[in-house]
Amino acid sequence: MILKVKKMNPEAKLPEYAKEGDAGMDLFACEEVVVTVGKIAKIHTGISVEVPDGYVGLFWDKSGLSINHGIKVLGGVLDSGYRGELIVGVVNLGSEDYVFEKNHKVAQMLIQSVVSVKIEEAAELSETSRGAGGLGSTGK
Repeated sequence: MILKVKKMNPEAKLPEYAKEGDAGMDLFACEEVVVTVGKIAKIHTGISVEVPDGYVGLFWDKSGLSINHGIKVLGGVLDSGYRGELIVGVVNLGSEDYVFEKNHKVAQMLIQSVVSVKIEEAAELSETSRGAGGLGSTGK
């Protein structure tokens, strides 16, 4: 599969896989952004992509950013019909402000196939052993 990428900013960095066999490709900041503790920020990548029909791009945390600095990716569903700039929403759950410098890794994007379903209203749903149990009902 080929992922077409358009630079919307000539200084933007194209996505890339850090290692062969990685599931996610790295997305990079196209400008410096300070993410204040407890606040949400939008990180511009300066690129747009053409996700093929039948697929979706999913944004995920970079593990080092999340574990070491508390940077959590928000949202993250990139539909195949979208052609605008990729902007990554993040929140700083850490204890110090974090600075994304230009061309630093922000998030990783996975391309995955999508199954479209038909939606049908039902008066009843099938019984299962779990039933309506949720919110910790399966134990620790």
